[in-house]
Amino acid sequence: MATPDFIRAIRASAGHQLLLLPGVTAVVFDDDGRVLLARRADSGEWALIGGIPEPGEQPAAAVEREVWEETAVHCEAERVVLVQTLDPVQYPNKDRCQFMDITFRCRAVDGRARVNDDESLEVAWFSLNELPGLPEGSRMRIERALGDEPTWFERNAVRVAPES
Repeated sequence: MATPDFIRAIRASAGHQLLLLPGVTAVVFDDDGRVLLARRADSGEWALIGGIPEPGEQPAAAVEREVWEETAVHCEAERVVLVQTLDPVQYPNKDRCQFMDITFRCRAVDGRARVNDDESLEVAWFSLNELPGLPEGSRMRIERALGDEPTWFERNAVRVAPES
């Protein structure tokens, strides 16, 4: 994902230290029950659509915006399916961050899936029995979005970023 300007401004004074950042992830279904995925430009992996809310932006609006920006699909966030702190990551430039992610079940309402920015190499709909390899946790998010269970909050698992 491209680094938002407000994060660049924080990094100018914070350096590479660990930042706890908000994140949103979309599990977008079409009318045929297929899931929208993008093959990321940075890793080459197929993944769910996600990003960082802008300051003052509501999470549901952020996830809908991210889906549009990356795939040209308009969607509606239907419900929250998962809230969790993800494992810390360190980028090649030594920046460290940890995302507090909110995953939404979304419904596609308009648009034709296509690459719509420079963050993706490909965008496609996948049936549930033909999903490609996905990053850790993605299949669990899809399963939770399919179910009718209440929002799941991770407890008792402490993920602390090691000092570098």
